[in-house]
Amino acid sequence: MNPCGIARPDQRGIALVMALIVLTVISLLAMVLMMTVTTESKLAGHNRGESSALNIAEAGIAEATSRIGSGEIDFGVNPRGTAVIFNANAGSVPGVGVDTTALATAQPAGTWLGYSTATKTADVLTVSYKTNAARTLIYKYDPSLPQPVQTVSGYPIYVITSTGRAGTDVRKVVTEISQKPVLVNVFGAVAARNNVGWSGNDYMCGYNHRSDTPTGAGSSGRLGGGSPCYVNPSQWETGAGPLVGMWSSGTITGAGTSASGIPPTLASQPTFYAGPWEALGMSQSAFWSWVGAPRTTAPPVPTGIIYLDNDATTQNQLGNFAFNGGDGEGFLYVDGNLTLNGNFHYRGLIYVEGNLSINSWTWVLGGVIIRGQTGNPVNWHSNGTILYSKDAITQKIAKYSGQFVTLSWREI
Repeated sequence: MNPCGIARPDQRGIALVMALIVLTVISLLAMVLMMTVTTESKLAGHNRGESSALNIAEAGIAEATSRIGSGEIDFGVNPRGTAVIFNANAGSVPGVGVDTTALATAQPAGTWLGYSTATKTADVLTVSYKTNAARTLIYKYDPSLPQPVQTVSGYPIYVITSTGRAGTDVRKVVTEISQKPVLVNVFGAVAARNNVGWSGNDYMCGYNHRSDTPTGAGSSGRLGGGSPCYVNPSQWETGAGPLVGMWSSGTITGAGTSASGIPPTLASQPTFYAGPWEALGMSQSAFWSWVGAPRTTAPPVPTGIIYLDNDATTQNQLGNFAFNGGDGEGFLYVDGNLTLNGNFHYRGLIYVEGNLSINSWTWVLGGVIIRGQTGNPVNWHSNGTILYSKDAITQKIAKYSGQFVTLSWREI
């Protein structure tokens, strides 16, 4: 700058260059900031989408679990059993294979979440058993064992695959669940208070049987001393945890009866159950809450958690109920007398506050407890077969309790 304060041309050029550089830097910073904001906005939107997709996938798992609990999904002993739940209306589900059950979604019409598809795709909501690679053995969960997951005893493990979609975001979840364990305390295949006497071709076997023991097994007693309670040796007994065939706090008498177990019979025992809650490992208050409101009329077939009582006055033994055949399962609690007629088959636990009368062919896999009123609480006149099965009791009760445990959860 000269003495008169006028900038030289070369200095004005430098100032212009510096201004352009500063402007360029500011522009670049603004561009970077805008790109960062845009990227973060996209990432936030993507994260929201992924979170929504995961929530949708978990909603699919919730529907599948609910439908297992309701009994709509029940593969029995078929290791190849599969269920697919389509996002379709009832009557519009696609055809499926011989081992597969097709169900329409239980979601309200018009508000279907995207955790399944309307047709057979890789993203359809699917339920199956956890099995070996050949799909010949079902893995089960028994928390009482050192290795809870195995193929011998316990509750079957279900595998649920659910794919959630939210826009372009996809999350696929695979979870393994099993029914929440039920703790039972049974004294034998049959446990009765007071004296027990019967006549006819009646058999009680306290050896622990598999839950898939076929109906009719054991109707000829435990043959040959070393054979199981069936015709084919060792076919249906687990070989673990045997109990008494007939347990009683009184005397045990009868003709034409075969009782098997360790020991076969056990009489004059000092303590009977105070109530059914002791047989189920519950407190008294927890039991009454769990078993629900009583029914004054017996259903055609007892399936589920059934409480029969004529007057809702607990344990007064005043009711009289009867079943005339059918295939029931679960837990049957009768506050009063129970009569079984015809071809009656049951899997689970029966607890009778009054007397039990069997007038025709009856077969139970699980256990029977009879408190009784006076004299002989058990009146068996023809072909009663009771086979103890820990798994039949726990699995059938757990099936209708509607509670599950999650054994694994992963994204794939």
